[in-house]
Amino acid sequence: MEYRLNTPLKKEDVDKLKAGDIVYLSGTVYTARDEAHARILEMAEEKKELPFDLEGAVIYHCGPLMKGKDDDWEVVAAGPTTSARMSKMTPKLLDIHGVRAFVGKGGMDNVTGAMKGKSVYLAFTGGCAALAAMSIEKVNTVHWLDLGMPEAVWELKVKNFGPLVVGIDSHENDLFTDVRKKALEAYSKIE
Repeated sequence: MEYRLNTPLKKEDVDKLKAGDIVYLSGTVYTARDEAHARILEMAEEKKELPFDLEGAVIYHCGPLMKGKDDDWEVVAAGPTTSARMSKMTPKLLDIHGVRAFVGKGGMDNVTGAMKGKSVYLAFTGGCAALAAMSIEKVNTVHWLDLGMPEAVWELKVKNFGPLVVGIDSHENDLFTDVRKKALEAYSKIE
């Protein structure tokens, strides 16, 4: 199935998605990599309020390349980064915030239980930074630029952002694990 969804996402938006479905997103997407995830969790421990709202949010594992233009930002490239790096922090983040989707590349490890009934993982094809940038209509703002350009949280307005493949759905189906398992089974028959 193919879905066109608008952010912020509702629980019913992610409940209907199944591993292997195709999704296009429109609305606001936040970039976040390792350092931003760590700061989000630190602020929760310190009971500090985030400068952005993660309820129903989509987090894009991306370290974009931006160009300052007048008082604005121009997106040069915005490809996905390896999501597995954020796997350890994701369950705790989902306990605290109502993030409905993560976008990245390569899948995530051991997060299906934490995503059950809450969230999905959407895979974007690696190496498509220019394609991703074409779907970004505007940089709304940037948070935590002190972390550096790739680690800052960029608030992006996107339109028909995708195609994104549902890699992990909210029903504990993990496309990456299934493919890996089948490949290992096929490989074992060759030996």
